[in-house]
Order: sequence, then C-alpha cells, then structure tokens
Amino acid sequence: MSPNQNDVFDITIIGGGPTGLFAAFYCGMRNATCKIIDSLPELGGQLAELYPEKYIFDVGGFPKIRARDLVSQLKEQAFQYNPTVHLNERAQELHRREDGVFELKTDKGVHYSRAILICGGIGMFTPRLLPAEGADQYEGKGLYYYLDNLDNFRGHSVLVVGGGDTALDFALMLEGVASKVTLIHRRDQFRAHEETVNKLQNSSVDVRTFVELKAVHGDGKVERVDLIHNKTKEVTELEVDAIVSGLGFSASLGPINEWGLEIENNEIIVNTKMETSIPGVYAAGDVVTYPGKVKLIATGFGEAPTAVNNAKTFIDPKAKLSPGHSSSRSE
Repeated sequence: MSPNQNDVFDITIIGGGPTGLFAAFYCGMRNATCKIIDSLPELGGQLAELYPEKYIFDVGGFPKIRARDLVSQLKEQAFQYNPTVHLNERAQELHRREDGVFELKTDKGVHYSRAILICGGIGMFTPRLLPAEGADQYEGKGLYYYLDNLDNFRGHSVLVVGGGDTALDFALMLEGVASKVTLIHRRDQFRAHEETVNKLQNSSVDVRTFVELKAVHGDGKVERVDLIHNKTKEVTELEVDAIVSGLGFSASLGPINEWGLEIENNEIIVNTKMETSIPGVYAAGDVVTYPGKVKLIATGFGEAPTAVNNAKTFIDPKAKLSPGHSSSRSE
C-alpha cells in the first residue's frame, strides 16, 4: 500500500547532532520538508549527551562557545522551519520502493522520504570501560564516563584518566571547579590538539605520565584509587572523590552497516556531492570519509548544505543546485 503523500517528506535526516541540525535549517532554506530521527532523548548529539559543559573553539564566528549553547543556537536556527522530530528512535532498515520513495523502518515505526541524509556523527557510541579492578561497581557512585554537570565536582578531588582530546578537555574543564585535578596517562605523549596540550602544561592540573589506574576502592562510593607506574611498577594510593574516564568511545554504524552502502573503517564513503553509493542517500559530518576529510564541526556545517542542495536536485531535477546566498533572502 502506498503511503499518503502527506506522510512522505522530501528529506529525512538520520542524526540530530550539529550537522543534522544545520542540515534541517538548510532544508528549510530550500523549501524541502524535513524530518529528523535520532536515537538519543534530545537533539544535539554528542555535544548535548556527552560534553554539554565543554567549550568549542573551532566554529566560525565564535571565539569560544559552550557546547550546550551551540546546540541551543542550532536548534533555534533549524526550528524556524518547523522540522518534524522523532527522538529515542533507532533507524533499522532502509528500502527504496518501486515508486522511488524510501521506506525507513525504525524500532518504533516506518517513515517515508524522497531522499535520505545520514548525519549520524560517529554512529552509535558506548564508552570504553576503565580496565581497573573494581571499577565497574562504582559507575554512578563517583565514576563518570560523561561530563554533563560541572557542579557535581565542585570542591572535589578528581582523577581524570586518558591522554586524548576528551581526557585533556575534561581535566581543563574541571580545573575551575574541583579542589584538585589529577590526570594520568600511560604514556608521555598526548593524542590531543597542540593548543590543548599547551593549556594543560600551563594549568594547575597534576599531570602524571606512565601511570595507569590499577584499582578503585571505597565504601559504596569512590574514595581512593591505586595507581601503578608502568615502568617502575611502583604502586601509590591516591584519595579522590571522583574518577572521570577520558578513554573515549567505541562507535558502530549499527544497522546502517546492512544497507548496502560503501563503508570503510566504520565511515561512509561519499563523493564531492555528499552522495553515497546508493542514489538518493546522502551523508555528512563525522560519519563520512573522502580524500582530505577533516573531522571538525565546521566541516560538517559545510557538508550539510552540499548534501541538501544535491538531494534537492535528486528529488526535483529542475531545481537549481544552489539557491544563492542567504544574505539575499527576504525576511
């Protein structure tokens, strides 16, 4: 049975993070009806779910902006055009009907669309668990994998584990509220942006290299940890009120892997039009790869209009690829 035409959207966006939100705004600019589907309980992707207190420094026009504020601005921008939004809903199967309409099945229903735009960020993500004795019993009791409210750490002694951007960002964010911040890393080289490393070196954070978390102790909540120097094997005890893991996240495209897309290293291959290997299916943001790809929020902001414009011409071959500059839009 064919769907009612009112149920068929021009573009369905899978993923409501920064790229997806900007794509929704641009759908409005192109008079394309738009629907956002996201597996998380709120829009904003990782910025809302994992790093709402984190400052973002590489978005044009903002010397720095807190992640939650950037999400708020993106939502305001997108909702000028009233996109339909479905949250807590996971995409599962995608088929193209004989009439050319895409049928997207989720865990909650079926959606119809003339084109699909995948803006799923890094995909479905789960935190990499701390490989330390007893750590698993303290999750929610002083052990954190997300940093959603800095006030939880005010006046506390906090241990941050890791040596990448996530860990260093967490440590620098906590420096202003915690009584003491200690960061441990198993090596003496950090996998973080040079500017972030410089800030860490000039901060009050107690940085300990070649050190790993051996065990976590406490009576119903985190109270102290055992740290081991991986060269000398010396074990030291440190009293802490909280542990924040900055070991990052493992990601998977989940059911999208089964759609027949060309995928490399868990990333969707696209061309310069943001087209995937399936006609009518586009992708943008951290989920895509192509020669020279740089993973920045700003990059996703550039890819989203390219995807939307090309989706528009896919839906309507008579449409212009570029609508012109937004500054010429009448209010």
